[in-house]
Amino acid sequence: MDRILIVEDDEGIRETLRYNLEATGYAVSEAGDGAVGLRTAHNLRPDLVLLDLMLPSMSGMDFCRAFRRASSAPIIMLTAKDSEVDKIVGLELGADDYITKPFSVREVLARVHAVLRRRNGGQGERSQPEQETLGNFSLDRPGRRVMVDGAEVHLTSREFDLLSHLIARSGRVQSREMLLQEVWGTSFVGDRKTVDVHIRWLREKLADRVPLEIVTVRGAGYRLDRRKSGGPETAGGQAPAISLAR
Repeated sequence: MDRILIVEDDEGIRETLRYNLEATGYAVSEAGDGAVGLRTAHNLRPDLVLLDLMLPSMSGMDFCRAFRRASSAPIIMLTAKDSEVDKIVGLELGADDYITKPFSVREVLARVHAVLRRRNGGQGERSQPEQETLGNFSLDRPGRRVMVDGAEVHLTSREFDLLSHLIARSGRVQSREMLLQEVWGTSFVGDRKTVDVHIRWLREKLADRVPLEIVTVRGAGYRLDRRKSGGPETAGGQAPAISLAR
C-alpha cells in the first residue's frame, strides 16, 4: 500500500483529501505546517507528498528543498498561485507535478495515481500475464475472451476490462474511485454507482460457475478472492469452485 503525506495548513482540505485517498486504498498521514511535515516525512518515508506551497513556519519551497536532500519520492504541489514563475520554481526544486486550487478531488486522485504509476515504471500494467487460468475459468487478455468449462462467457467490453483489472489485483481492495480511474478513465463523468451495476452484472454472468468471488468490502470497495475452503472441486480436484458472492 502506497504511503501518502499531505502537508497542508487548511484542515478542511486535509480532511477531504485524506478521506478520498484512504477510500481509494492509500495509507495517508498529514501535517498542518512545513516543519511538522518535514519531521513526519523523515519518520514516515512516504511514497508521495501532496504539498501546499503557502505554509506556516516553513514554506512549501523550503520544504521541497529540504525533503529533496533525503528523498526522491514524488511531490505534487498544491498551490493557489497561478503564476508560471511559481510553478517553474517548484518544479526546478524537485516537484513532479502541480495542481492549482481550487481543484476537484477526482483530479487529485488521477494525478496521484499517474505520478505513482510513472514512478513504479508502469509495472502493474506490464506484469499482467496474457492469460489467467483458475480451475475451469480462463481469461485471455489479447483475445478479450472469458471461458468457463470450455465455453465462452459473453461480456461487454467494460465488463471484461473490469474483470481483468480485478483479477490482476486479486486480494487487494479496489475502491469505486480507483476502478473508475483505471477502467472507465479519468474523463468519465458519470455516477460512481455505475461500478456497482457492472459488478452485479459480472456476478450474474459468472454466478456459481467459477473459482473466484468478488467480495464487497463495506465502506471501501471490492476485492477479488479465491474461496479458501468448501464448494465443489474442479477437474483434477485441485481447486474449489466458488461463486462471485456478495
